[in-house]
Amino acid sequence: MGNSSHNGSPVQSVDRAVTVLEILARAGEAGVTEIAAELGVHKSTAFRLVTALENRGLVAQNVDRGKYRLGVGILRLAGATTARLDLVQESRPVCEALAREVGETINIAVLADGEALYVDQVAGPSALQTRNWVGQRLALHATSNGKVLLAYLAPHLLAECLARPLERYTDHTLVDAVRLEAELVDTRARGYATTVDELEIGLTAVAAPVRNLDGAVVAAVSASGPSFRLTPLRVPEVAEAVRRCADEVSRRLGAS
Repeated sequence: MGNSSHNGSPVQSVDRAVTVLEILARAGEAGVTEIAAELGVHKSTAFRLVTALENRGLVAQNVDRGKYRLGVGILRLAGATTARLDLVQESRPVCEALAREVGETINIAVLADGEALYVDQVAGPSALQTRNWVGQRLALHATSNGKVLLAYLAPHLLAECLARPLERYTDHTLVDAVRLEAELVDTRARGYATTVDELEIGLTAVAAPVRNLDGAVVAAVSASGPSFRLTPLRVPEVAEAVRRCADEVSRRLGAS
C-alpha cells in the first residue's frame, strides 16, 4: 500500500476499519480473534478498531456470543445515499422534460444541516452561461427550493431555523422571520415558492415540493432564470409546470 500506510498511520487505520466492515458484511458475524487473524494484527488492535466502529453504531455486538456484526449505523449511511441516488435517478428524465418545456435551468435540492443542498441540475436550452449549483449548500430563506423545504418542516424544526439570524444577500432578501413565515403559509397554500432577486439581483426562481412514499416532503424542484425572462406575468405558468414535474417525481418515488 505504499509509504502512506506505515504502522499505525491514520490511512492504515481507515483501511483496516473498512476491511473490518467488509469481513462482517461477508461473514455475517465474527469475533475479535477471527478479525485479528484476517487483518494480520494483534487482538488488541482488532479490538480497538471494532470498539471505535461500535461507538459510531457501524458495528454491533452480539452479546451472548461475543461476536460482532454490522450495526444499524450502516443503514443510516446507506439510506441517505440510496434516497439521494433514487431521487436523482427518478427525477432526471422529468427535470429534462421540464427544462425543455420552460426553457430554464432546473435544480433539485434536499435539506442538509439547515441548508438547501443542491443534488442535481439540468440546464435549460436558453441558459446563456449556467452556474453549476450541484453540491452547493444555499440559504433556505433566500432560495425558492429552500422556502419549500422550510414550508413543510415540522414546527419545532422551523422555529429553530427562524430563530437563527437570517443573512441578507440583496435588498430583497427576506430577513424578517415574521414576513418569511407569512410567505411560507402562502407557499403551503398555493403549492409553490418564489424568490425574486433575493439570492442575487436578476435571478428569479420557482420551486415545488417532492414527496416520498409516506407523503413527507423530501426535496424541492425549481426552475430558475433571469428575472427579465421569468417576469411576474410568466411566473404562475412556470410554477404550474414545476408543480407538475414535482408531482411526477413524487409519483416515481412512490407517493400517492
